[in-house]
Amino acid sequence: MAYVDGFVIPVPKDKLEAYLDMSRKCAGIWRDFGATEFRECVADDVKPGKLTSFPQSVDLQEGEVVIFSWIIYPSRAKRDEVNDKVMNDPRMAEFMKPENMVFDGKRMIFWRV
Repeated sequence: MAYVDGFVIPVPKDKLEAYLDMSRKCAGIWRDFGATEFRECVADDVKPGKLTSFPQSVDLQEGEVVIFSWIIYPSRAKRDEVNDKVMNDPRMAEFMKPENMVFDGKRMIFWRV
C-alpha cells in the first residue's frame, strides 16, 4: 500500500517561479531518500466553491494561485524514514528559513494518508 503526503498551498503569482524552483530542488531531495513520486499542480483555473474548495481552504487572496501537490512513498515506514532524513538534510536549511519562504505557511493545508 502506498502512503501520501498532500499539500494545498497559496502562492503569490509573482513568486510562482521561485516556488517552482524550490519545489524542483525539494523533489530531488525527497527522491534521494526514497519517495517514489513528487508532484506539483498549479491550480490556476479553480474557482471558489459554494461550500468548500481549494481556494477557500487556504483563504486565497487576490494575486495568489493555489498549488496542489503530493509525495508518494512505498510504505508508511518508508514515509517516516524519508521525512526524518529530509528534515535533517542540510540542503533543506535554506528553504526552512522564514525569510526565504515564498508562501504563507500558516495557510497551507497538509495531510497524510
